[in-house]
Amino acid sequence: MSSARPATLEQWLAHIEQQHPQAIAMGLDRVREVAARMQLGRPAEYNIVVGGTNGKGSTVAFIESIARAAGWKVGAYTSPHLLAYNERVRIDGVDADDATLVAGFNAVEDARGDTPLTYFEYGTLCALWVFQQANLDLAVLEVGLGGRLDAVNIIDADVSVITTVDIDHADWLGEDREAIGAEKAGIIRGWKPVILGETDPPSSVLRRAYVLGANAIRGGSDFFAEPIDAEHWSWRDVSFRIELPQPALWAPIQRTNAATAIAALRALDKPVPDAAWAQGVAEARVTGRLQSFQCNGIEVLLDVGHNPQAAGALAAALSARPVTGRTLAVYAALADKDALGVVQALQPQVDAWYLAGLDGARGQSAQQLRDRLQDSNAAKAELAGSVAVALKAALAQAGEGDRVLVFGSFHTVGEALPMLRSAD
Repeated sequence: MSSARPATLEQWLAHIEQQHPQAIAMGLDRVREVAARMQLGRPAEYNIVVGGTNGKGSTVAFIESIARAAGWKVGAYTSPHLLAYNERVRIDGVDADDATLVAGFNAVEDARGDTPLTYFEYGTLCALWVFQQANLDLAVLEVGLGGRLDAVNIIDADVSVITTVDIDHADWLGEDREAIGAEKAGIIRGWKPVILGETDPPSSVLRRAYVLGANAIRGGSDFFAEPIDAEHWSWRDVSFRIELPQPALWAPIQRTNAATAIAALRALDKPVPDAAWAQGVAEARVTGRLQSFQCNGIEVLLDVGHNPQAAGALAAALSARPVTGRTLAVYAALADKDALGVVQALQPQVDAWYLAGLDGARGQSAQQLRDRLQDSNAAKAELAGSVAVALKAALAQAGEGDRVLVFGSFHTVGEALPMLRSAD
C-alpha cells in the first residue's frame, strides 16, 4: 500500500471529499465501471432499493426491523448521517466499525484507477463491498438523490420502493412533481414489483412502470393501512390482513411508511412469520424522526424534515398530539431549501420561532433565513448564530406544558443531538 493512502476512517473521509471536482456528479458510467472492477455483484440474496422525497429513512428502518424480526441477516445503507459516518452502513442493526469501512474504501481505491468518484459514490461502493462480504439475506439500499442517475441504481433490485414524490433538489431533479417523478422512477425494473407509498403518485411514475411491465403496487389502492383504535391498526391487501401495534415512530405518517415497508417485503418471494410483522413495526427506530427528549421537564422533539411535504407531515403529527402550553420552534435550514414553504406549513402549530444559522457551503445565517421568511409568522423570530444557542434560548423561555421542536435538516438535528443526549 502506498504510504500516501489514508489509514483511519477520518483520513479516508477527508480524502474522498477531495477526489471529484464536483460534490454531486450525476451518472452511472463511472461508478458502474469501478463496481465491475471490484467484481461487485448483488449485495445480498434479496435486494430492495428505496427512493422518494420523504419517508425513505423510516421506510428502510421498518423493512430492516421486520426482516430482522423474521430472523434474516440484513444490511442497510442510508444517508446522510447525523453524528458518525458509520451510521450509513449497518448489518443486523449495528453500525459498521471503522476497520470494516477502511477495508471497503481500500477495496474501492484498489479498483478505481484514474476514475474520479464523488463522496457518495465512494461510500456506495464501499457499502456494497461490505455487504458482499457479509453473506446477507437482504440488503436495503436508500437512494441518495433522485434515482435514475444515483449511484445506488447500479443495483437491480428485486423490489423498488418510491415513498413519496414532492419538490426538493429542484436544481437537479426538476421543478415539478412530474419531472421529479421521472427521475425517481429510474429505480423501477422491468417485470419486477414497485411499491408506491402515496395514493396519488405522479403519472410519470405510473407511465414508467407501465412501459417496463413492472407491477405497480399502490398504497390506498392495492394495500391499505387502517386505524383500529388508539393502540392498533391493520394492514391488508386482497389476500392478507394483519393487526399491528402502532409504530414507536409516532407521527401519523409513520403508519404509511410502515405499510409501504410491509408491502415491499410481501412482494419478495420469501415468507415472513406473522409475529415478525408486529415485532418489526413496534421495534423500528430512526434517530431524528420526531425523536423525543426531556430537558429540565420540557419535551424537546427533533426532526430532520426539510421540505414543505415533510413540514406538512410534521404539522399533522404535532396536531395529533397537542400540548397544554405553547410549541416553540428552533429552525435552521440549508440555503437551497424552500424555507418559506416549510414555515407556512408549520405555522398553525408554532407559537414562537427561533432561527439559527448553519455553517458550510450550503449554509446560511439566521438573518439570511429570516429575510426569506417575511411572509410568515417567523418574520419576528429570535436569531442565533448556532442551533445550540437557539435551543438554549427556546428552553429558557419554555414553561410547564410547553414543548420545543428542533428541525430543518440533518445538520440542525446533528448539532442539537449531543446537547440533548447529555441532558436527557
